[in-house]
Amino acid sequence: MARPLSPLAELLRRRDPDRFQTALFAPAAHREALFAIYAFNSEIARVREIASLPMLGRIRLEWWRETIAASYEEAPPRRHIVALPLTQAIRERALARAHFERLIAARESDLAAEPPPDLDALEAYAAASSASLVELALEVLGASGAEAREAGTHIGIAYALAGLLRAMPFWGGRGRPFIPEDIARKTGLRERDIAARRSSPALSAAAAEIAAAAAAHLESARRKRQRVPRSALPALLPAVIAARALTRLRRAGCDPFAPALAAPDPFQSWRLLWASLTNRF
Repeated sequence: MARPLSPLAELLRRRDPDRFQTALFAPAAHREALFAIYAFNSEIARVREIASLPMLGRIRLEWWRETIAASYEEAPPRRHIVALPLTQAIRERALARAHFERLIAARESDLAAEPPPDLDALEAYAAASSASLVELALEVLGASGAEAREAGTHIGIAYALAGLLRAMPFWGGRGRPFIPEDIARKTGLRERDIAARRSSPALSAAAAEIAAAAAAHLESARRKRQRVPRSALPALLPAVIAARALTRLRRAGCDPFAPALAAPDPFQSWRLLWASLTNRF
């Protein structure tokens, strides 16, 4: 019989099923550490959603910043379902503190609720909020060589861009604009149309430009596939999820509000299994 999931794994399975699934393809000795860093990411990523005021969001993020600092200062770990195993992972695996600091800083920028000025700025946000997490996963797996890190950076950016497009129906009505201002101007996209979840040629054109950037990052990562060790694969499996999301979006005419996109991919676990068996991301 399969072993029951830990409380941390159960938490991650509910909040971030994508990364939960990818972590299952890691060796058993690494999974709880992966669950810990992914659950930490879930904690800080949801601050924008649950904080009623930006100030309250900053207080939550500062709590996590202090928790991370304590983990490196050999202070007693905080009694929290995520903080306790995260501290253990940091200390046992010597995880780089800079990655955590970039992740928290990226989530602070979420509280401003201002769109990025251009695609470069959106990609920089994706690198800080997602690629930094891939780098931490590579460190957990002991696979943080230069080729794996470079592929991981591209995959982290692609996964974040595809994820923002997938989540547009959710964030569109909550005042979180992420379509770059220059793309919105060029396509004639109006923020009120996003807030109202209205499909339009302008929306499809804007989404197509962001999707093309995500696809380019995936292609850059895959060009390094032969030089990335197999041990890095569990950290890079989000590429499979991003690629499928982009395919589904393209088939829907690049309309993020298309009803067909609301249902999850029923074959995602099988796609991840095939990628793991063939060592392909």
